[in-house]
Amino acid sequence: MTTETSGSKDVSRSLELLWGTGERPSRGPKPGLTLDRIVGAAIGIADTEGLAAVSMRRLSTALGTGTMSLYRYVPGKAELLDLMLDRVTGEPLENDAHPPESDTWQDAVRAMGRAHLELFRAHPWLLKVNQSRTVLGPSAVRGLDASLFALREMRLTDPELISVIIAVQSFVTGIARMELDAAEAAKETGQSEEEFWRAQEPFLSKAMVSGEYPTLAHLSEDAFTSDFDHFAFGLERLVEGFETLVRARAKGV
Repeated sequence: MTTETSGSKDVSRSLELLWGTGERPSRGPKPGLTLDRIVGAAIGIADTEGLAAVSMRRLSTALGTGTMSLYRYVPGKAELLDLMLDRVTGEPLENDAHPPESDTWQDAVRAMGRAHLELFRAHPWLLKVNQSRTVLGPSAVRGLDASLFALREMRLTDPELISVIIAVQSFVTGIARMELDAAEAAKETGQSEEEFWRAQEPFLSKAMVSGEYPTLAHLSEDAFTSDFDHFAFGLERLVEGFETLVRARAKGV
């Protein structure tokens, strides 16, 4: 899977746009054209056509304006991608930045995992972006603040709290990537998951009775069923693991 690096070499330009400190165009733009509208249109194109379809030319067509008009608002695609990432990052926070006081940290971890998965499902192109150096805009910072607030009752060290967030997001990213890869494979080949595995069944059946793969041969028939919720199972195991650590810390271990 090819990935696109987020951000430009001039990080300060993206930050100026994200935090609203950059200069706004004072003359020449098409009436009604705003940075917010440009970013929204770019996200819409990425959602429906994929990240590769996002270009200044394609965006100008969608907005009904000249390409040069867009450059009055955003220098190029690299900075635009930074703005897109920050916009979608803020979607789970649209209702409330902080969860109710009655929520437990366990509930917060579960909610974090579900929200992260839904974000990938809504915007599959996120998995195509190298986010190792994500430029931190208002939504990203607010999201991190909200997550740390929700986990404060764990009473872990600050690096450990950051690691909790990384562990959850990394797990969810893996699940989301499996879903996207499966969907893309079906689209590219025209063959469903069921058809793909059915085509291998005669060969696998012979392999299983050969005696060369005894552990696999003794798996139950439902071992690879699509009905099993791997996301829910894995997320709960993460929660249980964190609980073990929190209890140990409470005992001074």
